Amino acid sequence: MPASKLTYPQTRRDNVTDDYFGTKVADPYRWLENDVREDRQVADWVAAENKLTDSYLASLPGHDIFARRLKALMDYERFGIPVEQGGHYFYMHNSGLQNQAELFMRDSLDGEGRVLLNPNEWSADGATALAEWVPSEDGKYLLYSVQDGGTDWRTVKVLNTATGQQLSDELQWIKFSDFSWAKDGSGFYYSRFPEPASGEKFQATNENQKVYFHKLGTAQADDRMIYATPGHPKYGHSAHVTDDGKWLVIITSEGTDNRYAVTVKDLTKADSEPRTIIPELTNQWVPIGNMGSTFYFNTNKDAPRGRIVTLDVAAADPVATMREIVPQSEATLDGANMVGGRIFASYLVDAKTEVLRYAPDGKALGKVDLPGIGTASGFGGEPDSTETFFAFTSFATPTTIYRYDIATGQTTAWATPKVDFDPSQYEVKQRFYTSKDGTRVPMFIVHKKGIKLPAPTLLYGYGGFNISLTPGFSSTRLAWMEQGGVLAVANLRGGGEYGKAWHDGGRLHNKQNVFDDFIAAGEDLIAQGVTTKKQLAIQGGSNGGLLVGAVTNQRPDLFAVALPAVGVMDMLRFNKFTAGRYWVDDYGSPENEADFKVLRSYSPYHNIRSGVEYPAILASTADTDDRVVPGHTFKYTAALQHADIGDKPHLVTIETRAGHGSGKPTDKIIEEYANLWTFAAYWTGMKVKSVE
Repeated sequence: MPASKLTYPQTRRDNVTDDYFGTKVADPYRWLENDVREDRQVADWVAAENKLTDSYLASLPGHDIFARRLKALMDYERFGIPVEQGGHYFYMHNSGLQNQAELFMRDSLDGEGRVLLNPNEWSADGATALAEWVPSEDGKYLLYSVQDGGTDWRTVKVLNTATGQQLSDELQWIKFSDFSWAKDGSGFYYSRFPEPASGEKFQATNENQKVYFHKLGTAQADDRMIYATPGHPKYGHSAHVTDDGKWLVIITSEGTDNRYAVTVKDLTKADSEPRTIIPELTNQWVPIGNMGSTFYFNTNKDAPRGRIVTLDVAAADPVATMREIVPQSEATLDGANMVGGRIFASYLVDAKTEVLRYAPDGKALGKVDLPGIGTASGFGGEPDSTETFFAFTSFATPTTIYRYDIATGQTTAWATPKVDFDPSQYEVKQRFYTSKDGTRVPMFIVHKKGIKLPAPTLLYGYGGFNISLTPGFSSTRLAWMEQGGVLAVANLRGGGEYGKAWHDGGRLHNKQNVFDDFIAAGEDLIAQGVTTKKQLAIQGGSNGGLLVGAVTNQRPDLFAVALPAVGVMDMLRFNKFTAGRYWVDDYGSPENEADFKVLRSYSPYHNIRSGVEYPAILASTADTDDRVVPGHTFKYTAALQHADIGDKPHLVTIETRAGHGSGKPTDKIIEEYANLWTFAAYWTGMKVKSVE
């Protein structure tokens, strides 16, 4: 089959046209937006596409080798960062090949762990996952959320940790919510949306989110509404109780930008009303702790790379009391926490983590010694904690959990994984290349030592929503590199690696910069002799799927393989489904004429170039993806298969009972990447061999 042109399923083309500011835009595959679970014609199309893709992948060499090796590389014990409450330690644990990690509890740090929740027992296919979980302050109760089939919707339940018995409490219609217990453990605060209309659960836009308080032992219908903004239905809200239990802090946003309003409620006064102290959605305000009414915030106000300030929230004008504690530095402030009387500030230095310690008055106390160059995360805890925990990882370093003694500054490994590979065989380097407009862009390049270059190379990118790509271990990527492949990760504009200016440089009307950065990364890899056009594969998911689709249209000659996953492919209708309306912060709105012109210029679905040879393409999505609805990829695939773009395969895999990525069971991950690497290996010329 690989040697001949494929015969694709016949996809109906309808006469559907929209008028955008006088420009007629055809949308012949509009019907593929319908919910695959509800529409038989869409379901039949999905079945036909999957059948073709499965038969094609079965004809390629190497699938069994990749599947076996992925299974071996993922078969190692993994721990999450422990959370201490009431003298108990709560943490996630996967013995290796479990589809879902279990939640454990210990009564002391080195004590025997016992299982509190085992999601592997919740469904036969392993696709029901434990999502968020928060223990009460005394550790007596655990609230947790259940994610079924990859959806963003959550069902929230409560467990008695001593008896293991589930309480009667059950909450629905929750997504994009934080959870925060009242100090006395009587209940918790959360955010929810109204129940969607029948049949619209996975497609309706999400609006009118409100903050509620749920009292244990009562029905959700009796929950007390704490805060809402009916005049601004697109506003979203998250609520958090301060460590001293005296204040509720509500952070309000409208989209994905870190532009927040701040509202506080005095919990010491039963009749107090929420008071908005920062009404403008202009700057980032992330609370990191408080001392009485003096609140510490991580903000980018007058500091595009971030700084730490205090506000007195009890003052008549809290912003007027603002005092700088930790000034902006050359590095980007990525996050901060107040733990054990210290401020732990995490910075990105050329996309690598550096953690600095400060006293509450801003006095510098030195660095946290990290195990190497990579990514550190965690550093949570309470004001009186004597310890904190963090995870450290890098491209050739599996995620290890460390305990940090706040008094002594001593770091000790708490959970060290043992993976079936030798990290000393791999080399990691960071290179800076020049983009089209002269911007200097960093890129990590990872491969086995001593391999012959040029080699088949996987170039990965994202470039959006202020999200930074930092070094991290991946068993799936390791399976690619074991075969002599190269991994390249480009830190494109649109991300958060260098603060607000870097993000702004790759969003809205600057979005083309992201595509130019990615194209330049590919050109640089070729110029440096790392790979060739015939060996270069590109990969990205979600906004990264958009990236792959856009650059494939713009430079189909540059790549041998394109792997767009769960991508935003129709830039003219993304805002009409589920969470899509949040994304106008990064993309702009197709309902604005100036934005429409930009979006139309790069929308992957609308810019496929018939008559031009395209690379081999394997797109992917899932039926329960209610973040980026699968209709994006369905329409894009149908348009690819209709166009005259050469004889290479242009296929799609559509998973069932899977979503945007979170909660995906281990067996599905193994199968997914065995498919991707088999396809990419064949079309980049990689010779797949057994690994002993």
